[in-house]
Order: sequence, then structure tokens, then C-alpha cells
Amino acid sequence: MAPSQLVPLKDLLTRSEDWLSLDPTTEYRQVTARLWGKGLKLRSLVRGADIAATKQRRVRTGQFVISKIDARHGAFGVVPRELDGAVVSTDFPAFDVRSDRLLPGFLRWISSTERFVALCAKASEGSTNRVRLKESRFLEQRIPLPPIPEQRRMVAGLEAVAEYVASVKRILSDMSREMDAAVSRAFALVVSDAPRARMAEVAPLVRRAVSIRPEAIYTEIGVRSFYRGTFHRRSMSGAEFTWQKLFTVVTGDLIFSNLMAWEQAIAVAQERDNGCIGNHRILTCAVDPTQASSEFLWYYFTTPEGFGQILRASPGSIARNKTLSSEQLRDITVPLPSIRAQRWFDRLQSFAQEAKRRHNLIDREIDQLVPAILDRLFGDLQ
Repeated sequence: MAPSQLVPLKDLLTRSEDWLSLDPTTEYRQVTARLWGKGLKLRSLVRGADIAATKQRRVRTGQFVISKIDARHGAFGVVPRELDGAVVSTDFPAFDVRSDRLLPGFLRWISSTERFVALCAKASEGSTNRVRLKESRFLEQRIPLPPIPEQRRMVAGLEAVAEYVASVKRILSDMSREMDAAVSRAFALVVSDAPRARMAEVAPLVRRAVSIRPEAIYTEIGVRSFYRGTFHRRSMSGAEFTWQKLFTVVTGDLIFSNLMAWEQAIAVAQERDNGCIGNHRILTCAVDPTQASSEFLWYYFTTPEGFGQILRASPGSIARNKTLSSEQLRDITVPLPSIRAQRWFDRLQSFAQEAKRRHNLIDREIDQLVPAILDRLFGDLQ
């Protein structure tokens, strides 16, 4: 974009003083600003009696509202139609937009850029925990301002791109849900009428004790919650391990964090995890490959039935005490169709996971489309 001029915000924004005395019995919509130029949203519905300050500023569609406290973090936005008439505190000044010179839609887009956030940071001052926006300095900042017809054209183009991005994301999300449903149906088909066996019989708990050498380097493994796999917590010399009992992890182990299994911290050890160590909180089950597949058993524990057994084997009333019992883990029963059927399901599951990985990659890449266009359009912002 080649703007015709750089115009100070004071020529485009006028402070709104639409104050409202709250009725204690009336319910009001409160507005909050998301960070990093993500705009405004409804914070809550609150009775006037429950709002500390009895006087609030009322905001209107198309106004620009900014947080004095978090402006440097991009907390501002244009009031959408659904928040018309909502209220904000004195820490959220509101400005009427001179729509004969600046379209609210244009301001909404330009204010979502990193450079506009930097502009607000430049207009803020104070000590570490008390940095606040200085309105006078903010209003002195300049933005590129093309003629109204050009603004209208740009807004229309950006909104079309945003709708395209949203539609692609919806399609990807729908496809992922459909794949999950298809895999779930396939699993139900595979395990129907399948015999069951105790974990102790097909995937017994194994403790491969490590004899720590002070000079050796060991990598400690952890398990992420919500079935998000393993991670490497730290690598350190044996001399730094002072009290822990440590055990070796082998590729293909079915791993449970006994502290967080109730939060779905269950994973299969990958090749990168082979030879890592886990402390006594990491329960490693060595799956008998002639009877079962690690990935198949892992999937079972993601189902309501399988995870339900994990919860029942994790006594305790609060998170800190809700520990997976190694004794009860041994007695959990799992479906055991033929190993051939399990391998077939593993291939299906692997295909679905790879497809979802690609969907996520596309999703992340398309998220960068609008910011890249904005950066190109508003590259002259100073």
C-alpha cells in the first residue's frame, strides 16, 4: 500500500464520554480486550450491584476501545455490533471514529498488525508492573491513511481472504472429526466379540533398574497429558541424580505417568525414547508383540471404556492424590482381537494420524496468510 499521508490518530479519534450510572438490579455486558490485536469480546454478564464502580463507560458499535494497562500487548479493538451498549471501566477509554476519514473496518484491520501493537507500546510508559498507555502520546502516533474508496476496497479484500481462511479451517476441522469417527467405528468393529485379557498377561509392568554411573549422561523422559506423547525432560550427569530410583525405557513400551494418568498422560515410547530413563512415577509396560500391539492398546485407553478403567484404577479425591495404582493397572482387562486385526487397525490409525498432522500443518500455514497480507499492505506504518 502507498498511503497518501501519515495522519496522527488525534485527527481521527475523539474521546467518548458516554458515562452510565449503573442500576443495581440491571444486568450489563462487560467488555474485555484480547491480546495481540485479536479484538474485543464479551467478558461477562453482571448485575450492576456486582460491579465495583457504579459509573461505567458505555461503548457503541464502531468505536475504538483500548486497555490502558495492556495496550502495549495489543489489548484493543473496534466494538462489534453484538457488543453495542456494553460497558467498560475507566481503564478502557473509548473513541469515536471520524468515519468521513477513517472507516472502522479499516481501523480494525490495521490495529490487528504487529506494527500497530508496537505503536501502542511506544505510547506506554511506567515501571515494570505499572506500564500504562499515555493517551496523549497514543493520539500523536501516525497511521497511513489512504482515501476512503481505497480503504473500502482494502477492507473488502481482507474480509474476503479472512472468510476463505475460515472456510478452509472449517473444512480441515470437519475432515479431522470425520476421520476420528471412522477410526472409532473401525475400532468398535475390531473389538466386537474379541476376548479380553489382563494387562499383566499381555503388557506386564516392567522395571529395568539402572545402575547409575556418575560420569554418564542420562536423558529423563516424561509423558504429556491428554495423550500428547512423550517428551524429554532433561539430560544430566549421573552424579546429579541423588535420590531417584531410575528405570530404562525401551521403544514400544506403553507408558503411564502414575501421577497424571487421570489426566490422560499415557503414551507409547518412540525410537527417540529408547534408552531414556524414567523415575518411579513412570510406569512402563512391556507389550508382548505376539499377543498385542502397543499402539492398539494405547488407542483402547483413549476410548471412554479404556480411560474409565484408568480412572477407576486411580484412587484419590484430588489431583495430587489421584495416583494410578500399579497393582490395579495389572488387573485392567483389555480387548484382544487377533494380532493381524490389531496390525490392520494400527495401519488405519497411522494413516489417520498422518492425515491430521498434514491438516494441522496446513492450518498453521493458512493462519499466516492474513498476517502476511496485512504486513504487506501496512508496511509503511511507523
